[in-house]
Amino acid sequence: MTGHPQSSQTRADPDPTGSVPRQVGADPHPADPVGSGDDDPALHLGDVEVARYVVRPDLDPRHGPRPYLHPVRTLAGIPVTDAFPADHVWHLGASLAVQDVDGTNLWGGRTYVRGTGYTWRDDHGVIAHTQWRERTPDRLAHTLQWRDRAGGVLLTEHRRLAATPVTADAWALDVDYTLTAPAGRDVPLGSPATNGRPGGAGYGGFFWRAVAEGEPTAFTMDADGEQAANGSAARWVALTGVAPGGGAYTLVFTGLGLGDRWFVRTAMYPGVCVAFAFDRPAVVPAGGRRTGQHRVLVADGVRDRSGVTALLAAAESA
Repeated sequence: MTGHPQSSQTRADPDPTGSVPRQVGADPHPADPVGSGDDDPALHLGDVEVARYVVRPDLDPRHGPRPYLHPVRTLAGIPVTDAFPADHVWHLGASLAVQDVDGTNLWGGRTYVRGTGYTWRDDHGVIAHTQWRERTPDRLAHTLQWRDRAGGVLLTEHRRLAATPVTADAWALDVDYTLTAPAGRDVPLGSPATNGRPGGAGYGGFFWRAVAEGEPTAFTMDADGEQAANGSAARWVALTGVAPGGGAYTLVFTGLGLGDRWFVRTAMYPGVCVAFAFDRPAVVPAGGRRTGQHRVLVADGVRDRSGVTALLAAAESA
């Protein structure tokens, strides 16, 4: 695979401060037991492709190479993810990404350094697909390695993605994963916030870069707006917007784990993240595991609170 068609456009960073060497080392890519493993599979509901999964993107290492979902679409075909946006080129659709994994940047972009601020550093690793476990039209499962810049394994991951119909104009994406640390050491997880950045910048975890014409709207069960949602532990966060070219959508995010918080942006860019280390570092203990189970409801049209509540009820019974 040669990567996402846009990947060739990402070689020139919009802020190429500093010098970071090209990632070196060919991935052995063990034989995949299910399918060829060389293409970018898609999730389908019936005849409708609702998401494309870019498994082995060919990217500048500073952009945090990792598998990602893009484009994700509503059942009517409205795109609800963005990749390689000019404001943050390393935002890649929907993906798992953490800026500080025991000192390795697996988010992309500059690293926030306490007392210094954002700095280009030679600290970028890669989240690499290693083996397929399942590939069906509505379900994908595989094994990955979270690696440092030298190729050392920081974490091993088992990930599952599944698409489920909810209503005639909505579907659910389920993202389940287990991260396992090596037997001999703890693996700390951090964020710009835990490394000293003020302003609620505790991003890093399961991150969804949305696409919107103008500023979208975010709300929870009992609060409105970015500031109220950001840093909260609400049961769900909804994001409503209009895609470029028209087409309204609603995204509903659920599935915070113990200690997780929502990272939400609407003014600077549209994005929602299940943040692992919003205001304090998290740790995957030596030989231990961290699990996550997140669901995103992808719906056509704009839903208010009552509409989101009805959508969640329909998803639970689907």
